[in-house]
Amino acid sequence: MNNLAIYTDNLTRTFKTVQAVDHLSLEVPRGVIFGFLGPNGAGKTTTIRLLLGLLEPTNGKAEVLGFDTRTQADEIRLRSGALLEHAGIYERLNAIDNLDYYGRIWHLPQDKRQARIKELLTHFGLWDRRQETVGKWSRGMKQKLAEARALLHHPALIFLDEPTAGLDPVSAAALRDDLAALVSREGVTVFLTTHNLAEAEKLCDLVGVIRQGQLLTVGNPAELRANTGTPRVEIVGRGFTEAVIASIRSHPEVAQVEQNENNLLVELHSAVSTAPLINLLVQAGAEVEEVRKGSASLEEVFLTLMEEEK
Repeated sequence: MNNLAIYTDNLTRTFKTVQAVDHLSLEVPRGVIFGFLGPNGAGKTTTIRLLLGLLEPTNGKAEVLGFDTRTQADEIRLRSGALLEHAGIYERLNAIDNLDYYGRIWHLPQDKRQARIKELLTHFGLWDRRQETVGKWSRGMKQKLAEARALLHHPALIFLDEPTAGLDPVSAAALRDDLAALVSREGVTVFLTTHNLAEAEKLCDLVGVIRQGQLLTVGNPAELRANTGTPRVEIVGRGFTEAVIASIRSHPEVAQVEQNENNLLVELHSAVSTAPLINLLVQAGAEVEEVRKGSASLEEVFLTLMEEEK
């Protein structure tokens, strides 16, 4: 399991009558951004606390970076960075002093500490603001500094719990880009929880979906869309009359048809060839200019999984 950053086997945590994490078996390879998706109360934060050795599992086991979470939690935390509910930023200090404080905690030598601080603040676009009191910064800038703090000691693995929550779209996109670039450059593994499914789709190499403590599925976003989402075809053209639409609705592979001006969105029961559908449209008198095949978004896949598990 040397190629795994995280391995769990039937990991379980119960709080009185609530099973927050329910027999979770998961493998996360090293060097990927793993998105852990689920509604509020699904068990995401509890899972992170178990993986960091901050909570004892009720049953099962977990290994992080090759270390057992029950007996070697200190080794895990030495090699991990974390940005959880609290940013861990001192707002009365400037950016340099914030990171220098944490660098001292990690026992980084002064020369390496100063070089790493400059490297991270430059990467996150904060170097020119380094002497400003952090309390005067925007929420997005504070969040970037918090991520720099989590990365300061060159961890092999970082845990990010809703890192873009509450940020405006521009700040969130900038933070995602900065994170992706840094991960690519340093080869760090990221365990990311988020409610932003578009963010997960863009950023994550692998995602897992959890509900009521149970892992529903794991795969890369494209696989999940293909396996769980509804195949669909967007057809651009003219002459989509009521008779034309009725003819395509009668096709046995067609689940649903929606018309939007000169576009038809056709949902299929399975990933079949679209040639018979196009022939049917042309024979019915429509003019077809363009055909785009696709699948459901990750958000639609997520909602489908939530509905199936009710």
